[in-house]
Amino acid sequence: MDALSALKIAVAPQLGAQSLNPAQEAGAAKFISVPDLDTVSPGTSAQPLNPSQPTGSFENVLGNLVSEVSAQQNASADTVSGMLSGQNVSLHQAMISMEEASVSFQMMVEVRNKVLDSYQELMRMTV
Repeated sequence: MDALSALKIAVAPQLGAQSLNPAQEAGAAKFISVPDLDTVSPGTSAQPLNPSQPTGSFENVLGNLVSEVSAQQNASADTVSGMLSGQNVSLHQAMISMEEASVSFQMMVEVRNKVLDSYQELMRMTV
């Protein structure tokens, strides 16, 4: 069973008569009008990058990445222990927290792999 059919089975009873057919959904695209577009605000306050200001050393960037992943894993462990101890934490919250921590760890490992590959490629270059 693929992910889309699992989603149809899980969501279709809740949607009632609505269809999940992507071909039908594509034909019924909904557009946002310009006045409505002005009212949309991003979820976070994104700051534009200024190339004249350095964002920090490479060591600091990687250190921050590792500390954020560690903090997310600690928060996930706290959520799971809260659920197991009977606090007001649902299974859904615990699973979401665990998956977020897992995905962030996988991303960190992939970044590490790319950095190591780049380093090895630089070491193979002849000067």
